[in-house]
Amino acid sequence: MENFTFYSPTFFVFGKDSENQTGDYVKKFGGSKVLIHFGGKSAKTSGLLDRVESSLKNAGIPYVCLGGVKPNPRSGLVYEGIDLCKKEKVDFILAVGGGSTIDSAKAIAAGVLYDGDFWDFYSGKMIEKALPVGTVLTIAAAGSEGSPDSVITKEEGMFKRGTGSDAIRPKFSILNPALTQTLPPYQTAAGITDIMAHLYERYLTNTKDVEVTDRLIEALLLTMKHEGPRVIADPNNYEARANIMWAGMMAHNNSCGVGRSQDWTSHDVEHELSALYDCAHGAGLAVTMPAVFKYVMKHDVMRFAKVAVRVWGCQMDFDHPEVTALEGIEAFRNYLISIGMPKNFAELGAKEEDIPKLVNVLCHGNGRTGTVGGFVTLNEDDCAKIYKMMI
Repeated sequence: MENFTFYSPTFFVFGKDSENQTGDYVKKFGGSKVLIHFGGKSAKTSGLLDRVESSLKNAGIPYVCLGGVKPNPRSGLVYEGIDLCKKEKVDFILAVGGGSTIDSAKAIAAGVLYDGDFWDFYSGKMIEKALPVGTVLTIAAAGSEGSPDSVITKEEGMFKRGTGSDAIRPKFSILNPALTQTLPPYQTAAGITDIMAHLYERYLTNTKDVEVTDRLIEALLLTMKHEGPRVIADPNNYEARANIMWAGMMAHNNSCGVGRSQDWTSHDVEHELSALYDCAHGAGLAVTMPAVFKYVMKHDVMRFAKVAVRVWGCQMDFDHPEVTALEGIEAFRNYLISIGMPKNFAELGAKEEDIPKLVNVLCHGNGRTGTVGGFVTLNEDDCAKIYKMMI
């Protein structure tokens, strides 16, 4: 295990009707004027936005609103939010939505206190300070409600890049699983896939003797394996929703990733797909992960064989561990397909003729130097072969 520091100060409020306490927690964490940042119509039509606004009014906290966050959140709305906050002298950002909304809120929070272009933070500059952020979560997926991370797509060039800093970890997050019960099955499945991707990205490590975090990851994967089909079969299953929502937070606040190297190849490869085709991130990961795993498997066959046995119930073939490893990857792929995720390029709307463009932006866009990957370092040729495996 490697040396590490770990700081995860987010205050979680979990359970039914917890969004009605939003105003109290904004006040608790020092907010005196709030930007409510949200996505589309669902926050309004469901009545959630009304409940959040009522809670802020009851707490005597003024607010302004900025909606319009899209999946794969865009830089243009971030700039708009930064300008609005400066004009209105906002001192607290409240995200009402899923990972895209929270990521956009974090970018605004960092940009308000920075004299330069917020995109500097998504090009390698460290975020030193930001306005405080709170969240009311509506989708279990990205884990942004408990993480120091944010991913934004820059519309000029369509670069999808991430940043991370404890300065943008939410001060509080309100998690009501009932708010996810109205999600379409496809969105629910995409969220499940994203959660499992966050776990696999940490599982694929070159650090030895990390049994504690290996077991934590395996336990959460087993939880998703169990709860995924239950919630697809019955969207109103509150207990399944609750387990998925908390697993999503645990998967990405990095409690499972401390003391070990991590991969993130699948995320990097997928980000080019969702940037170019605007597909759901989780759906893109469902197609990306099996291809990446098969391509890098030989680097450490036993790591893939271990998760195959411990999570996917495969029988260990000690004479041919690669057989077990492949069975585990295929079991994972079949699971994702069974909950409604796409299985190939065509189902994502991706095109084979775009592969050279995807590879070029992946390996060289926004200052990259030709390679990606943490578990295995991959060059342009490797990435092109991975994209072709998805066809």
